[in-house]
Amino acid sequence: MSWPVLFDVDSSVDIYLLERHIAALKKLAPNVEESLANSAQARKRARQAEKRRIQNASQRSMVRTYIKRVDAAIAAGDADAAGSALTDALPLIDKMVTKGIMHKNKAARHKSRLNKKVKALSA
Repeated sequence: MSWPVLFDVDSSVDIYLLERHIAALKKLAPNVEESLANSAQARKRARQAEKRRIQNASQRSMVRTYIKRVDAAIAAGDADAAGSALTDALPLIDKMVTKGIMHKNKAARHKSRLNKKVKALSA
């Protein structure tokens, strides 16, 4: 697997930042050929697991972002924005439970705490 050229090496890009960026890319999509899989089936499972891991990380990040939007609206004291952010976040949290990204008890805890904060803000 070859990595895409993101920076021109002759430019004044700090080499340290370039190395950190490359390390982050490798962490997101490590080379599957470097895995310990010996059979074709095991290599395929390793590829599938890597795809799922990246997708799950993206989904988890999205849920966290929606939760942070609700918290930010609560911190700003804007009840309308907090309510609308909550109505956007709740179905997404439920969807992540269905997909197995988040445990149902954790989702219930998040939903309960967010709902409690929004209701206290609007009261």
